Amino acid sequence: MKEVVVLLRGVMPTGKNKIPKMSELVTVLEEAGFKDVRTYIQSGNVILKTDLYDEEIKNKIHKVILEKIGADLKIIIKTKNELEIAIKENKFKEDYDFSRIHLAFTNDEINSEKLKEVQDIVFEGEILNLGSNCFYMYLPRDSKKKKLNNNFLEKKLGITLTTRKLNVIQKLYGMMRW
Repeated sequence: MKEVVVLLRGVMPTGKNKIPKMSELVTVLEEAGFKDVRTYIQSGNVILKTDLYDEEIKNKIHKVILEKIGADLKIIIKTKNELEIAIKENKFKEDYDFSRIHLAFTNDEINSEKLKEVQDIVFEGEILNLGSNCFYMYLPRDSKKKKLNNNFLEKKLGITLTTRKLNVIQKLYGMMRW
């Protein structure tokens, strides 16, 4: 059995992708056979244990949430080791406002030509760095025109991403037992 973090993409406070309560999500996932299911904040962060492969986890969770709750969400799966690497590779150190550091995760392959095009864009105060298993975005409050975000990267790269603040990833990492 392995422990993974499940990052749900597209959870909204209202509308079609609403998850009414995280406790309901825990119940639905436990009824689907996942073990030791825990959540962190209302934005779709789940830790669970399973014997399934990542693709099976994604498909099963997507289907169960769609059928039982009605939300059509994308699923990103990460291990404790992947979160640890993401935390350690963060290039934004003490000179940056910690609360403005965001990590964007995907399970998709990234086309190197599209990536090069994105890396060549000037974001006017916003900064994009690529790590070995996530993107790092520094999004200052005083940025005149926010350009760098999850939707922009998904469109330009043709992939599914979900973004979390660094402190959320650190908390999830700390909650994992293995």
